[in-house]
Amino acid sequence: MKNNPPSLQEWKELYQAAVEFKEVGCWDWMWDSDVFGVQNPTSGEIGYCCVMGGGGEHFALAVYLGTEGLRGYLKLQLGDTPITVSEMLHSQKCLMASFEDREFLHKKDHQIIKNLGLKFRGRKAWPLFRNYSPGYHPWFITSDEAKFLTLALYQTIDVALRFKDNPEMLNPPEENQYLVRVPEKTKEGLIWHDEWLEPSPFEKPEIEIPDVDEKRLAKINERFKERPGIWEVGFFHSPQGVQEKNERPYYPYVVLWVEYSSGYILNLRLTGPPTGTLSELSVIPEQLMEIIENIEFLPQEILVDKEETFKLLEPITRKLGIKLSYVERLMVFEETKTDLVELFLSKRKL
Repeated sequence: MKNNPPSLQEWKELYQAAVEFKEVGCWDWMWDSDVFGVQNPTSGEIGYCCVMGGGGEHFALAVYLGTEGLRGYLKLQLGDTPITVSEMLHSQKCLMASFEDREFLHKKDHQIIKNLGLKFRGRKAWPLFRNYSPGYHPWFITSDEAKFLTLALYQTIDVALRFKDNPEMLNPPEENQYLVRVPEKTKEGLIWHDEWLEPSPFEKPEIEIPDVDEKRLAKINERFKERPGIWEVGFFHSPQGVQEKNERPYYPYVVLWVEYSSGYILNLRLTGPPTGTLSELSVIPEQLMEIIENIEFLPQEILVDKEETFKLLEPITRKLGIKLSYVERLMVFEETKTDLVELFLSKRKL
C-alpha cells in the first residue's frame, strides 16, 4: 500500500462520511462485539468493523485489517487476563475514525479541517483518523486508507440501520463466519451485497534464525564450564517511543535477561524498528554469547515464555549443552519488567 497522503478531495469525502456516521449514532444500539466485515475493493482484504461508543466514552468506528487485525481484536475482547494500555496499543492493526475533543487533534488535523472549511464544536465532536499498527505509534492515514475508511463508514451505516431492525442479522449460520459487505465493480460503480465468509488463514511470520558462529561457540565450550543457575529471557515493547527524524515513532522491543535466584539483570537491549518478521529479535542469540563471555560460565537452564525465543536460542543451547525450557510465565522477568516500565515512565514525566 502506498504512503501517499490523501488529496483534499479524499479528505472531503472522508470527513463527510464521518459526519454522516456520527449523525446516525450507531452506538445507541450496537456494541463493539457486533462485528462484521467490509471488503476492500482494491486489495480484496477484509476489514472487520466494530462500532464503539455503547459505553458512552469513546465514540469511533474501528476497522481491523485482515485476519491479523481480527486476531488482535479478539485478543482484546476474549482475553482471560487484564490487558494493559501498552498491550492494547500493540495488539491493534486497524484504521480508526473517532470523535475527540479539540485538544486531542494534531495541528495537521486542524489544518486539514481549516482547508476544507469545516467547523466542529463541543466535546467528542472532532473527527480524527488514524492508523494503528503493532509496535508503532498511532499515525496519519494514507490516501488508500482514507478511501477504504470512507467506504467502511458508509457500509457501517448500511449494516447498522438494518441491524437496528433485525438484531439477529449478525448471528452466523456457521461457526467462525462473519457477515461481509462485498463489492462488485460495474459500469455504474460499486454494488454491495452480503456474504457469510470465514477469515482467511492466519499466516504467522516465520522468524529468521541467524547463522551460528561455530568458531565462537567452540571457544565458549572450551573456555567456560557450567555452574548451577537458571536464567530467564523475554521481550516486551518499550513504553517509551523512538522517533527518527520525521519518521513514524515506534516502540522498540526491550530484550531482557535476568538471573532467576537473585533477580540480577544480566543483559538488556533495545531493538530497532518493527519489521513485521520479528527479525529485530535476532539480537537474542548474540546476547546469550555476550553474557557467557562476560561472566565466564554457562547456566544449567534457560527459561523462555515465547515460541520465537525458543527457536532463536535452541541451536546454541543444544550445542552448549544448556537445558532450554518453555514456561507459561517468567516470574522474575515479569517483576523486573514492571520495575523497568515504571522507571521508563517516571523518566518520561521529568
